[in-house]
Amino acid sequence: MTLTGSAGQSLGAFLPPGVTLDLIGDANDYVGKGLSGGRIVVRPHEDSLFAAEGQVIAGNTIAYGATGGEIFLRGQVGERFGVRNSGALIVCEGVGDHAFEYMTGGRAVVLGTSGRNLAAGMSGGEAYVLDLDTRKVNRGMVELEQPTVDELAWLRDIVVRHADLTGSAVATSLLGDWSRRSSAFTKVMPRDYKRVLEATKAARAEGRDVDEAIMEAARG
Repeated sequence: MTLTGSAGQSLGAFLPPGVTLDLIGDANDYVGKGLSGGRIVVRPHEDSLFAAEGQVIAGNTIAYGATGGEIFLRGQVGERFGVRNSGALIVCEGVGDHAFEYMTGGRAVVLGTSGRNLAAGMSGGEAYVLDLDTRKVNRGMVELEQPTVDELAWLRDIVVRHADLTGSAVATSLLGDWSRRSSAFTKVMPRDYKRVLEATKAARAEGRDVDEAIMEAARG
């Protein structure tokens, strides 16, 4: 479904699998609240004269409590991007303060600047931020890493999709010099979540009980 204009609160709240909302315009707070499998795209009109990456396209608290699905936003967003996200893929071109707050799952990709207190209370999921200012990260629960080769391949696929779905100039420019510019991505990874993933992988490789391995990892 293609929409035009300015959307109010909670665009696409609880959107189920198989439904796509493609908004040409902008949106207020809580885009994708409780998103459970659908897709939301927000982008400015192709005749807009401003640079989308320098403008706010959607408000605060995007993907609050989302359990699945995906959101592609061409432009910047407000505060608390991805708060309590537990399963959705969310992409934007800049975030305000407190991004990924209390995130427990899913993946986030930010192709632009970020505000302070990033990753506060982030206990799960993964986030990839371009040109991250590490001084703005709350490191209480997370580690900062360089993406692996496989993760960079996944990231490139996501950037391609972002360009295709939104017409993003940022994504197109990034893809034009991917071999060099992809090195500017930083992975934000919760350390306890990483330990559980590693324990799960090792248990499966060794034929051990996965649940027991997770419990051992959780105990530290």
